[in-house]
Amino acid sequence: MKSSLTSRGALILIVLAQFLGTSLWFAGNAVAPEISQILTRPGILATVTTAVQLGFILGTLVFAIFSIPDRFSPSDVFFFSSVLAASFNLLIVILPMSLAQVLTCRFMVGFFLAGIYPVGMKIAADYFQKGLGSALGYLVGALVLGTAFPHLLKGLDLNYSWKLVLWCTSGLALLGGFIVGFFVPDGPFRTVNSKFDFGLLPKLAKINALKSAASGYFGHMWEGYTFWAFVPMIIVLFKGNEVMDSSDSLLSFFVIAIGGISCALGGIFANRIGSKKVAQLALAGSGICCVSVVFAAGLPDWVWIGLLLLWGILVTADSPQFSTLVAQSVPPEYRGTALTLVNCIGFAISIVSIQFAQYLLNWLTIDQVLGLLFAGPLLGILFFRVYDRRKIIQITSQT
Repeated sequence: MKSSLTSRGALILIVLAQFLGTSLWFAGNAVAPEISQILTRPGILATVTTAVQLGFILGTLVFAIFSIPDRFSPSDVFFFSSVLAASFNLLIVILPMSLAQVLTCRFMVGFFLAGIYPVGMKIAADYFQKGLGSALGYLVGALVLGTAFPHLLKGLDLNYSWKLVLWCTSGLALLGGFIVGFFVPDGPFRTVNSKFDFGLLPKLAKINALKSAASGYFGHMWEGYTFWAFVPMIIVLFKGNEVMDSSDSLLSFFVIAIGGISCALGGIFANRIGSKKVAQLALAGSGICCVSVVFAAGLPDWVWIGLLLLWGILVTADSPQFSTLVAQSVPPEYRGTALTLVNCIGFAISIVSIQFAQYLLNWLTIDQVLGLLFAGPLLGILFFRVYDRRKIIQITSQT
């Protein structure tokens, strides 16, 4: 039975549940090599990643259009989404395997992740009027750790079946859903939007503060998930290997997981200097890493490993702060819809980026392809500042 919680207690439970639930996200990537061998279909990594992203995009679009996080209890939405996402993840193991079956199941995992990631941020926003940047820093940090977790399972080289990865991640997601569903009530600052309004999305599109925050987030999304998706590949390139081994998986885990720490630290700094500064500094820094990686091949191991770890730190630190700015840019009764909509567009951008990167690999090496990702941070910062100035003008004209 749900009990009354302090905001701190609620945040701890939400962060734990978010970590457990989002471990589903890259579970398919972790087992893609084994599935590729079973199906005798090489090179399915990008396709598996895209299936999840497409599902997430459709899920967030449906959730945003019908304002599900604002019209219904976000804790209940989180619970049911976790159960359904975990179930579809398990069907890959249970049903006869084919490429269509794998992609369909991963697509549905992505669809119901729309009720975990942005809805988790919505729940946190309902518990915090102040210090939201710090709270979302911990929350997105949990997403990053959840994303990295399947790589850790592979990197430990415990001689378990690839099926165990899917069983474990599904079990973790179910546990996360039960934590929120039964122990985290809706927050004290939740404002219910009981009306269904088809005109809501056009209204939100007129808010310059929202467009400013969203622009920065979109620049981050052009870079972030593509970097994560191809981390194992660039490690193999820099090490000079032909195939990936357990040590590569372990290093992939650290490169991705270290971003969880930077999300939390970025939230602490945001309480002192503001989310806007932290977000812009991190996005600019990760853009510099994009360019730097082109020159890292052939350098000593400690140099390129250090660069990848630094990139892992910076590539995530901006995300929770842009999400904070999104949540703060709209009235409370529209927070869930705004967060979900921005996530929807952001992940659509990530799909284009991942597929474009995969296409470019026909002519370029992976370090050269990742170097081109700098366009995302560059345009993100540019449009962030353009709409930020318009926001000030908009506020001035209304007063």
